[in-house]
Amino acid sequence: MNFIKDKHSDHINEHHLLEEYRKSGNLKTLGQLYQLYMPLVYGLCLKYLKDEELSKDAVMQIFEELVKKLRVHQVINFKSWLYTLARNYCLMQLRSSGRHEHVSIDNEFMEFQDDSHLDISAMRERQLTMMENCLETLPEEQRKSIRLFYLEQKCYQEISGLTGYDMNKVKSYIQNGKRNLKICMEKKGGNE
Repeated sequence: MNFIKDKHSDHINEHHLLEEYRKSGNLKTLGQLYQLYMPLVYGLCLKYLKDEELSKDAVMQIFEELVKKLRVHQVINFKSWLYTLARNYCLMQLRSSGRHEHVSIDNEFMEFQDDSHLDISAMRERQLTMMENCLETLPEEQRKSIRLFYLEQKCYQEISGLTGYDMNKVKSYIQNGKRNLKICMEKKGGNE
């Protein structure tokens, strides 16, 4: 069954479902939208996690993340936002399990033919791996703050509540962490 017949009408329908969910919080509405992308999310999870059961669990966990995050975040391009959310979820799972594997993703596998901004080249993957390695070198406060802010999309106040850090310290940790990440990546990039 082909769900996507016309990209323009699909985008309008997608936007309508997002707005309806934000207003009502109706899980059935969100389920309709997520169902369109479940095969893509599962494929991405399988590529990263390399385990069918873990990938099935991840698809459900990502849906639970959507339930919370879409009520708070204004999403313009659901497909690319969902891709980023799913990818970050998989990276967090790999990091927490201690498995750090390099994963190559191609467009044919993910069925993102028309979304050139989602084309991840080998260089981009290498940069992401380098960033992960550099993130591990940061002081704990900076590392925690950056992960919560960028990977888990928490606001300053949420980070402050989760970590116990003062709000101004959180801002400072994120700013200094970004700078230190950039320096580390520039050094590693020059050594390749």
